[in-house]
Amino acid sequence: MHKKTISRMRRARRARAKIHELGVQRLTVHRTSQHIYAQIIAADAAHTLVSVSTLENAVREGLNGTGNVEAAKKVGATLAERAKAAGITRVAFDRSGYKYHGRVQALADAARAGGLEF
Repeated sequence: MHKKTISRMRRARRARAKIHELGVQRLTVHRTSQHIYAQIIAADAAHTLVSVSTLENAVREGLNGTGNVEAAKKVGATLAERAKAAGITRVAFDRSGYKYHGRVQALADAARAGGLEF
């Protein structure tokens, strides 16, 4: 692995340890150059409750590319909508060691606007 990836994973591990202490469901984000993925994981980290990504046709419709801020906003809004349908309102935001900037921030802001609290 690259040094950059190792550093990101170290940051993610620290954040996840704190979220585990809190014992709440976590909204985790993973991004690649082409896609962005988001999921809400149960507090015991045993299973995924809700997931959304730009690989889904429902999310991809009407987008001009899947690796941009607009796609991240749509993923965040869709995730909030599905979470509300599943009865989830409070989550802890796990940015997976990525900077809170650009696509990660757009996804978080859209999820907040959709009704999720974190």
